[in-house]
Amino acid sequence: MDNALLTLLRSVDTPTVCNAIEVAQGKRGFNAFTRGTMLTNDPAGVMVGYAVTAQIAAVAPPAEDPATIRARRMAYYKAMAEGPKPSVAVVEDLDYPNAIGAYWGEVNTTIHEGFGMSGALTNGVMRDLGDMAPDFPVVAGSIGPSHGFVHVRSINEPVQIMGMEVRPGDLIHADRHGAVVIPPEVVDQLAAAIMKMQDTEKLVLEPARAEGFDFDAFEAAWTAFEKART
Repeated sequence: MDNALLTLLRSVDTPTVCNAIEVAQGKRGFNAFTRGTMLTNDPAGVMVGYAVTAQIAAVAPPAEDPATIRARRMAYYKAMAEGPKPSVAVVEDLDYPNAIGAYWGEVNTTIHEGFGMSGALTNGVMRDLGDMAPDFPVVAGSIGPSHGFVHVRSINEPVQIMGMEVRPGDLIHADRHGAVVIPPEVVDQLAAAIMKMQDTEKLVLEPARAEGFDFDAFEAAWTAFEKART
């Protein structure tokens, strides 16, 4: 992904990216996006990057010995630090939908921001909303006060986040609306698709915002909009 595309993707929201994928594919039916309402620590935050995946759990204490747990945690941080940039931490909480372990707070957001990552996507829990690292968006399944018995279960394996499957290295776009996996086959077409979609939407939006907009103006605008989409 070149710098121009990265800058463009950081400037648009996730619904725009979802629409642009359909434009690039020439059809509807794309479904690699999250389901349900997600929460964010930064309503204006946008994360774009390649997924570094992991699984955690927190309801029950880990069954393995402390040395094994610590070794896996260190391997987790190493993977996050050394993943290809730009990168997004994509962490599945295996306790979902009963997740309690607030893995994402002041400490972990600061660490992952220090690693140069673009943000975190999880079906799990976040906390420390007033003390998270600045400019490090987190899109999460819930908010809670405690980390419980949180521990890492796996690293660099496929994960499920709110109905969306994510594999290590998948290109992620996420914001306050949720997240999407960008199919690799559309990456080279994505910039043009975003521009086409935005230009096409103007055919309806500009008349709708003008004085005197009525059904006749709508019908003419919508006809032009449909013609431009085909």
